[in-house]
Amino acid sequence: MNTDATLLDSARAWLGQDPDEETRAELQGLIDAATAGDTGVLADLHDRFDERLAFGTAGLRGEIAAGPNRMNRVLVSQAAAGLAAYLVGAAEPGTTPSVVIGYDGRKNSAVFARDTAELMAGAGVRAVLLPRLLPTPVLAFAVRHLDVSAGVMVTASHNPPNDNGYKVYLGGANHGSQIVAPVDGAIAEQILRVAAEGHVPSLPRGAFETAAEDVVDAYVAATAAVASAAPAEGRAELSVVYTAMHGVGWETARRVLGAAGFAEPHVVAAQIEPDAAFPTVAFPNPEEPGAMDLALETAAALGAELIIANDPDADRLAVAIPAAAEPSGYRRLSGNELGALLGWRAAREAAEEAGDSGPTGTLACSIVSSPALQAVASRYGLDFANTLTGFKWVSRAPGLIFGFEEALGYLVNPGTVRDKDGISAAVALLDLASQLKVSGSSLAAHLEEFTATFGAYASSQVSVRVTDLSRIAEVMRAFRADPPVEIGGIRVRQIDDLGEGFGALPPSDVLRIWLEDGSRVMVRPSGTEPKLKVYIDASSTDGSVAEREAAAAATVAALETGMRTLVGA
Repeated sequence: MNTDATLLDSARAWLGQDPDEETRAELQGLIDAATAGDTGVLADLHDRFDERLAFGTAGLRGEIAAGPNRMNRVLVSQAAAGLAAYLVGAAEPGTTPSVVIGYDGRKNSAVFARDTAELMAGAGVRAVLLPRLLPTPVLAFAVRHLDVSAGVMVTASHNPPNDNGYKVYLGGANHGSQIVAPVDGAIAEQILRVAAEGHVPSLPRGAFETAAEDVVDAYVAATAAVASAAPAEGRAELSVVYTAMHGVGWETARRVLGAAGFAEPHVVAAQIEPDAAFPTVAFPNPEEPGAMDLALETAAALGAELIIANDPDADRLAVAIPAAAEPSGYRRLSGNELGALLGWRAAREAAEEAGDSGPTGTLACSIVSSPALQAVASRYGLDFANTLTGFKWVSRAPGLIFGFEEALGYLVNPGTVRDKDGISAAVALLDLASQLKVSGSSLAAHLEEFTATFGAYASSQVSVRVTDLSRIAEVMRAFRADPPVEIGGIRVRQIDDLGEGFGALPPSDVLRIWLEDGSRVMVRPSGTEPKLKVYIDASSTDGSVAEREAAAAATVAALETGMRTLVGA
């Protein structure tokens, strides 16, 4: 930890290289107050300067403010220069590395993207900036479409309004997937070198290219092709409500759905245009309570058959279906439920295409997602891969034909986008729902059919948001030092500590707890938010559909009660 004197020196040095008027004024005010003896401000400065946002496989993400432990133009410039140095060093002799850069509608996204493009170009990297604010999946697509060395997306996805972030993708043999170790460490080393040696105003800048609209056109065409070109049983029109959650999804999603032959959805007008303030939601995340309230109200007024929601950068998809028993008249499907249905769709399509030779390929999901997908893979003779959390891992499963994770992320077209994509997932879901309607069925009935075919799979999640990150480490240490022998009245059979790696899985701060009845509990720190997360899964294949669902739900409820006690939720 810096002494107060060195802290103020560090703050003044940072101030001297900050090109942003807003954060300069903010930091100058803090320096003045701390110099005058304000102890509260000193504590704030220590939080900003004693550490820096770590660059890892999730890139960078944090609150926009001054200092190395916040997101700002100094930190982003250092990251861009460090990434450029890595790309130049990794390039084949005689070749010029290249990068495509995208950005969403959050505060400072366009500024951070332009800084990145200029600094990349100044460092000898061919830099291509997407033509305007666009969804994250378009950037992931552009990495492969433009055949560049890397991609950068400036977004904080579904984080609180004043956050922003910096995601990095790799081209070539990585096929546009997000970075994983050891590349993240190598990039981080270069970033730290730039921070230690450089002075942001002295970093060279150069001219970048702006991508033509045909990049977006190509994404639209490739994503529209996810829908069945000519479904044998036809396609029924659905009454659909769509919300962009104040993000950038609507312009692109509208074009894709039209190209795929779907009627234009009704929209939640108050949330359809990009707005960095996110005025109608506390957290712009479809998983958060209240985030979809306006969509539910709009759907109820219209009598809509389906609600679809993208998060602000449109890489996630939330879905709600009519449910008379719910106060709103609708029930939001969990990520596990939608992942199971889309995985089943992918398996059926693979089987139909393969014919008598039998389907090949892999269904993949993260280790914290429902085991339901593994049951689908087994039934269809497909390979199954369980990966660490994050699409940087899911997307790398060999032979992938479909991947998902419970946090509303789905990869339905790995031939074009190697990341979760809320727009292509919406196309796949609408294609399925419209064909079900033609046959006199629905998504609700299809879920019951899934249970009758594969069993009931119930899931729950406990999230403990903290203000002190050390609290998460304390809980993880306590579990390892004194592991539970039973949870919710169900005896623990085995605990897998993934901290040292487990089987083919790389090391990760995750505990996987197996119960005697075959149910499972996962405990891990969140990779993007100050949360401890607990994932609970149980299944049943005994009795009728209703009996299976009741048994699985009862087990999950007991385990959730037990885990809330253990983690203090």
